[in-house]
Amino acid sequence: MTDRYAVIGNPIEQSKSPLIHTAFAQVTGQDIEYTKVLSPLGEFAQTVDAFRAAGGRGMNVTAPFKLDAFAYATDLAPGAQMAGAVNAMKFEGDKVYAENFDGVGLVRDVVHNLGCPLQGRRILILGAGGATRGALLPMLAQGPAEVVIVNRTVAKAEELADLARKHQSASVPVRGVGYADLGGQTFDVVFNATSASLTAQLPPLSAAAFAPGCLAYELAYGKGLTPFLKLAQQAGVTRLADGVGMLAEQAAEAFEWWRGVRPDTAAVIEKLTVPLV
Repeated sequence: MTDRYAVIGNPIEQSKSPLIHTAFAQVTGQDIEYTKVLSPLGEFAQTVDAFRAAGGRGMNVTAPFKLDAFAYATDLAPGAQMAGAVNAMKFEGDKVYAENFDGVGLVRDVVHNLGCPLQGRRILILGAGGATRGALLPMLAQGPAEVVIVNRTVAKAEELADLARKHQSASVPVRGVGYADLGGQTFDVVFNATSASLTAQLPPLSAAAFAPGCLAYELAYGKGLTPFLKLAQQAGVTRLADGVGMLAEQAAEAFEWWRGVRPDTAAVIEKLTVPLV
């Protein structure tokens, strides 16, 4: 019998998850059906209940329901607890197991796909929202020299830095600052985890923040050369990336969690990549 999975969100039409998971199923020989589920706002639990009642085995969760999924879960993995949000659920009887693979997917894309080790690197993360929160522990586990979180609201950045210091297994220096506090510091890897690129805005970052040989990584995907990536390019950065690899890698993590086999991501990344021009 074909096992049913889906991605839930609102809106959901834009989701690439069915394309990705269907491709993964084909290359791994898994018999699954993967669809999109549009949940009305305020009706997340009822929508998921109906999917489970119809035999659903698991779901990916996208905006705006990652906090709803956190509340709905019966068993939260450490990654989901740290992120304060859930992007994958697995249903077994009355149990709802919940994970957040966004940070793991991001780190895997940077280290394995882009060949950029994070160990010993100075890392700057723009934004102190859910994306940063989910990425911190996997990033810190790589042993960077330091991680600086910069945010317009400094208190949010400081709060996240404090949370990361408490929960990390290593002893990496983590700081939360405002944009004006960066001064002349330079960084080896700069992640844009703000939502600015979704509206073609530019965070108030100085071009001086990019060190020679820096990797500039835009967590949004499919937007081409965003204002953040343009700034990096103008600063002389030649290593530019968007979040398409992160999207594929977090999907592969969920697929392996559900099915026990990890698919190769290269073909999916190539298919979804939009040139950064």
